[in-house]
Amino acid sequence: MTENLGKFMDDFAELVQLVQAKQQRYPRGEQLLATLAEHLGHPAHEIPVVVEEIPAHRFVDVDILLAELTAEDPDKRLVGIGGGDQRHHSSLSDMLQQAQIFPQFPLAQPDYANLAIGPNEQRQAVALGIWLFRYAGVPLAVLQRKASPGFDRPTALLEVLSPDSAVVADFLAVVRTRMQTRSVLKGQVVSLTVDEYGSMGAGVTFHARPGLTPSDVILPEGLLQKVADHAVGMAEHRTALKSLGQHLKRGILLYGPPGTGKTHTVRYLLSQSQGTTAIILSGGSLAFISEAARMARALQPSMVILEDCDLIAEDRSFGHGPQPLLFEVLDAMDGLDDDADVAFILTTNRVDMLERALAQRPGRVDLAVEIPLPETVERAALLKLYARHIAFSPEAITEAAQRTAGTTASFAKELVRRSVVAATLEGTDIAERHLFAAVDELMADTAALNRSLLGSGTGSLDGFGGGDDDDEDSGPYPLPGTGRGYPGP
Repeated sequence: MTENLGKFMDDFAELVQLVQAKQQRYPRGEQLLATLAEHLGHPAHEIPVVVEEIPAHRFVDVDILLAELTAEDPDKRLVGIGGGDQRHHSSLSDMLQQAQIFPQFPLAQPDYANLAIGPNEQRQAVALGIWLFRYAGVPLAVLQRKASPGFDRPTALLEVLSPDSAVVADFLAVVRTRMQTRSVLKGQVVSLTVDEYGSMGAGVTFHARPGLTPSDVILPEGLLQKVADHAVGMAEHRTALKSLGQHLKRGILLYGPPGTGKTHTVRYLLSQSQGTTAIILSGGSLAFISEAARMARALQPSMVILEDCDLIAEDRSFGHGPQPLLFEVLDAMDGLDDDADVAFILTTNRVDMLERALAQRPGRVDLAVEIPLPETVERAALLKLYARHIAFSPEAITEAAQRTAGTTASFAKELVRRSVVAATLEGTDIAERHLFAAVDELMADTAALNRSLLGSGTGSLDGFGGGDDDDEDSGPYPLPGTGRGYPGP
C-alpha cells in the first residue's frame, strides 16, 4: 500500500509539472491583460470598469450603435474571450483580477447571437466580445455582453475601460442619447416576451403589421371611425392640438363578452397606423408595463396595447409592488407627459373587474367602447364576409343569421368553416344545406359547450366561461365617450 501511494504521489507531481510547463508555454491569462494594457497604455487591472446596463430588448440597438461608433477608427479590433462558462459568470473586473493569479481567460473569437430586427429579418449581434478602438483620440475597451438570465444576468451590459474617465462618461452619454431616438423597434409591431426564468431576457417578438380595411370590420355606422380617430387620427393633428394646449396622451377601453372581436378591432387600428410603434402586452408580460411605457415615450408616435387587463385587476402575484398590477398599468399611463403621442388601448372581458380600479385612478381612459354580441343584421354581415368566396344566397345567409341569435364573430366564422369541411369530406361542392347542417349542429342543446367555447351568449354552462377574445391570431359602467359596436372577422 505504501509503495502504491508513493508511486501515485510521484505520478501526480509529474502531472502538475506538465500542466505548469504548458501554462508557461501558453500564458493564456497574460494575453488578456497584455492586450488590454498595450491598447490602453496602462495596466488594465488598475483601471476602474464602468458598467452600463442595457435592457435585453434594446441589445440589437446597442450592437448597431457600437458598430457605427467603432467604425470611425480604422484600426479598431474586436476580440473574444475564451475560458468556458466561467467567462459568463465573471465581470470584466473579475476577469482582470483573476487573470493576474491564474491564466484562464485567453483571447478567442467573439461570440455572436442571431437576433430579430424585424418580422422577417435577423442580425448577428456580438453576444460576448471586446471592442478595442479610439474615441475622441483616447483608447477605449468596451466589453459587449448579451443578457443571459441563465447566468443570473437579466440585462445586457457594456463594461468600459479607459485611462480617461471623462471620455468614458462622454462615450456612454452619446450611447444613451442616440438610443433614445434610434431603434430597430421604431415603427414596428412588437410584443415583449417572458423567458423561462420569468424575466424579459428573451427580448421582443416582431409581428407583421395587419392589413385590414374598413370593409373587414363591421360596426354601427360612425363607430369605427370614432375609435380610429381617437387612437390614430389624433397623431395626424398633433401640431394643431399642441398649439391649442391639448394633450396627445390618450386611453381607450374596448370591453365586451369573449369572442366579440375586441382584438380584431385592435388589429384594425394597427393596420391604420403605419409608422407607429406598437407594443403588445398580455399575460405575464403585463408586468413589464413600466418598460413598455419608457419604450413608448422614446419611440413615439406609439401604442401600448394591454390585452385582458381584467386578469391583473387584483393580482399582486407578479407585480413589482404591494398594489395590484393594474394600478401600476394606470400609474404608467399617468406618468407620461401630456404631449407624449402615446395611445394606451386596453381590452377586457370583465369590465366589472376594471371599474373599481378605474374609479380609483380616474382620467386614464377617455374613450370606452362596448363590443357587444351582434344583432341579426350584423350576424348576416359577418356570415357574408366570412363566406365571400362561397355562393350562399342572401336568403340562406339571412336564415342562418336569424337562427343563431346570441352568438359571436367566432361562432359565425366556425359556421362557415364547418360548412366547408363537411362538403370537403363528402367530396362535393359546398351547398346551402351544409350551412344549415352546421347551424343545426352548433345550435343543438348538445352543443352548449361548443357554443360557450366560441364565446356564444347562448347555451353557456354554469361556472364555465367563454373562450379567447378572438382567434384571428394566435357589465358596462359609465365612462366618457361610451359606444357600442361589433367588429367583423
